[in-house]
Amino acid sequence: GSTMTEFWKEHSRQATVEEMMLDSHAQELTQHELPEILSLLPRLSGQRVLELGAGIGRYTSHLLTQASHVTAVDFMESFVEKNRQDNSHYSNAAFLQADVTKLDFPKNSFDIIFSNWLLMYLSDEELTSLTERMLGWLCPRGYLFFRESCNYQSGDCKRTFNPTHYRSSAHYSHLMTTTLREESEGTEKQVFGFDIVLSKTVQTYIKMKNNQNQVCWLLEKVGRDTACQEGFSTFQQFLDNQQYTRKGILRYEKMFGAGYVSTGGPSTTEEFVNLLNLKPGKKVLDVGCGIGGGNFYMAKAFGVEVLGLDLSANMVDIAIERAMEEKLPSVSLIELLGLQ
Repeated sequence: GSTMTEFWKEHSRQATVEEMMLDSHAQELTQHELPEILSLLPRLSGQRVLELGAGIGRYTSHLLTQASHVTAVDFMESFVEKNRQDNSHYSNAAFLQADVTKLDFPKNSFDIIFSNWLLMYLSDEELTSLTERMLGWLCPRGYLFFRESCNYQSGDCKRTFNPTHYRSSAHYSHLMTTTLREESEGTEKQVFGFDIVLSKTVQTYIKMKNNQNQVCWLLEKVGRDTACQEGFSTFQQFLDNQQYTRKGILRYEKMFGAGYVSTGGPSTTEEFVNLLNLKPGKKVLDVGCGIGGGNFYMAKAFGVEVLGLDLSANMVDIAIERAMEEKLPSVSLIELLGLQ
């Protein structure tokens, strides 16, 4: 609470994009990052959007041109003021100075919630409480998009103290998908939760800063059938809870070699990949990338760019952690569940 206010008071004096992104290369990063992040959002036309932690409105104006209405929330008055100045000429905007930990809206107020670098400033307790409330604010099948710095700091601005929680991407995925909300319609009761549609590392930071720690998620609000808790409602849930638990994956890896979770491991990969005539600058999409061993091999041996794709969240989370260790700017990972 108060330490957070102090932190942002220190970093909101001029209400500039450099302060807000806590990075001296903010202008250049924004130019590449904005289109990348916006391209991951579901269709905005006709949608009611809630933007949490809107800052000075780096994304607000883009959301306003496409959505039917945008409510932009931030808790620093100077940021909200700057956003209002720049964007109040849009008739479909509302600007709100509020603390997200105390924020509330009526049920089904929004179709999409968008947030960029907000959840990492909340404790696990605050995050769980917010997730539960967001499930209420969204209409059924509504979307939540969020993006965070995972594992370690990425901006280069000096900070006297840093109140950020650098969680692993696995921690976010777990926290966001296990939080449930019960809603009653008359005598009917229904339980809702979030399903991951995709989670992905942000390319701009990989390419421009060789930084793998920026991860974003698109989640969908879905009904949970509590009666069949034993049966998993999606194939992805079955994989991550049954066949590919984190422990299980690491056990497979011990059997099949570092970076691999199936028979043949490195030798089969080498054999196949050598038939592909890969050259630097070529792009490879690896469908079913597992924990990324083949991706790292192709990137290192042939200088190609690789996008690894997998249905198992646990696999991708491990792959993202390994990619951070490998510091390979040419490998990015995505967990994709619904191909809309």
